[in-house]
Amino acid sequence: MNKKQKKMLIRILISTVLLITLNLIHLRGIINLGTYLITYIIIGYDILKKAGKGILNRRVFDENFLMAVATIGAFALALYERSGDYNEAIAVMLFYQIGELFQSYAVRKSRKNISELMDIRPDYANIEKDGKLEKVAPDEVPIGSIIIVQPGEKVPLDGIVIEGSSTLNTSALTGESLPRDVSEGNEIVSGCININGLLKIKTTKDFGESTVSKILELVENSGARKSKSEKFISKFAKFYTPFVCYSALALAVLPPLIRILFMGLSPNLDVWVYRALTFLVISCPCALVISVPLSFFAGIGGASKEGILIKGSNYLETLSQAKFIVFDKTGTLTKGTFEVSDIHHSELKKEKLIEYAALAECASSHPISKSLRTAYGKEIDRKRVHNIEEISGHGVKAIVDGSFVAAGNGKLMKMLNIPYQECRSSGTIVHMAINGEYAGHIVISDVIKPDSKLAITELKKAGITKTIMLTGDSNKTACQVASTLSIDEVYSELLPVDKVTKVEELLSSKPVQAKLAFVGDGINDAPVLTRADIGIAMGAMGSDAAIEAADIVLMDDNPLQIAKAIKISKKCLRIVYQNIVFALVIKFGCLFLGAIGIANMWLAIFADVGVMVIAVLNAIRALRVKNL
Repeated sequence: MNKKQKKMLIRILISTVLLITLNLIHLRGIINLGTYLITYIIIGYDILKKAGKGILNRRVFDENFLMAVATIGAFALALYERSGDYNEAIAVMLFYQIGELFQSYAVRKSRKNISELMDIRPDYANIEKDGKLEKVAPDEVPIGSIIIVQPGEKVPLDGIVIEGSSTLNTSALTGESLPRDVSEGNEIVSGCININGLLKIKTTKDFGESTVSKILELVENSGARKSKSEKFISKFAKFYTPFVCYSALALAVLPPLIRILFMGLSPNLDVWVYRALTFLVISCPCALVISVPLSFFAGIGGASKEGILIKGSNYLETLSQAKFIVFDKTGTLTKGTFEVSDIHHSELKKEKLIEYAALAECASSHPISKSLRTAYGKEIDRKRVHNIEEISGHGVKAIVDGSFVAAGNGKLMKMLNIPYQECRSSGTIVHMAINGEYAGHIVISDVIKPDSKLAITELKKAGITKTIMLTGDSNKTACQVASTLSIDEVYSELLPVDKVTKVEELLSSKPVQAKLAFVGDGINDAPVLTRADIGIAMGAMGSDAAIEAADIVLMDDNPLQIAKAIKISKKCLRIVYQNIVFALVIKFGCLFLGAIGIANMWLAIFADVGVMVIAVLNAIRALRVKNL
């Protein structure tokens, strides 16, 4: 509890004790009225103050005005009747303040997830001067500076590790508890926590452009983007509150006039004024005005804890309506890195064939060559390789350990008149020949992420009706990936501009109510991310373009996070609609009962505070997203 909440709790406790005491000792006359008024002022002075300010600022109709009129009216009615029973007036204000305290606690609880994310903000950066470490503000460190991050400290700026190795805790950014290892030459992003080793980092961005700044800016601005549901509630409250105030006035005045003028009966003014005051208490729209934004806020807070950054409640609402998901293949469903996936038709041991290929390709900078060297996994001894000849568009020839080795595509085998085996697998095929004899071929492909198939299954369960994959790869490769993952439609051999065109075609052909989400890795995806109904960037830790262009940013590159984001949005919207229906049904039901005299002030308290507490309790369920 913060200081303000503690102060309110003390006021509630004092007022409760005084109210119970006054009901036990039964004071009379002016002393009784005075002690009740003191109790009323203790519990309600801030509401009266706000109501007064609202009147002065010409913003009369709000919940403070309703509470002030209802409770002052209840006091006046008790004085008029000379009953000496001022309990209802104080009870209304007391329970209202209990509800407000509960609501502020719920907001603080949901805000805690956001503030935990805010803990990624670094307080300082270490710069070495004259052999000593000097702490400076991160925004004072220019690009190209050398900073030192000690064990237990936050990485303050994006950069490249130039010395040292360590393990990083990235959970605040990605929601993943698994640590990540970094060493010399690796890129590192701000906001991570250095667990064990000392790191020297050369900065590549200033603080304003660093990953941590972009994320903090995104989260801080998320509340400004309102959903349609929030806008509806704001408009509803704007017209609803004046309407119920005038209705209460009419309920207090018109029936007594009708009784006098047309029925010849006594006006029963006290009865109708009491009903009007009850009507006012019931009508307070707190449950709606508080619980709907709180539900979205809790949903965004819960998502951020899981490494899913949603830029506003409007995007959360749109995501819940998504029926079509379009994927960019590389880096989203696949790892985006070439790896040796298989070896066919080789009599040599797999390790030996890869060794020959890696040594023959040791001088090439081609990605395929790099993947062969990675698969070999050992340091290349250049002394073992001679007479390297790279043939553009074909492959490479070299002498390895005295043997003539050829590694390349089918054109190279034809050029050397070596019969070879065609491969039915998708990917890049590296045919191998040793001393003029065919030695088999190595299949190199962009490997599918381990969780991609499960992610597609989970998306179907989450209500996605069609999954679509776009890629620049060959049709054979694309179809094989789509078939493996059970993707509904696939479009291959597309240039970046073709992807935008294809998404526009899909947007024009889908039903109006169904939303289309595009998922990319943030690299060259900005135009498509902005064109889709909802743009989702995956693995965006360190990618400025993705954070800027996307509506939802997944800090990890696990495709399962997409299904989780949709489930969070659907849960949040279910809670919002539950609260709207529940609050309106109870409110209008009790308003009717109050108008005909069945509901008294105690039922009015339930219709106001009780409904608000139940709605707020329901709203904070949106925080619980761990097991979705």
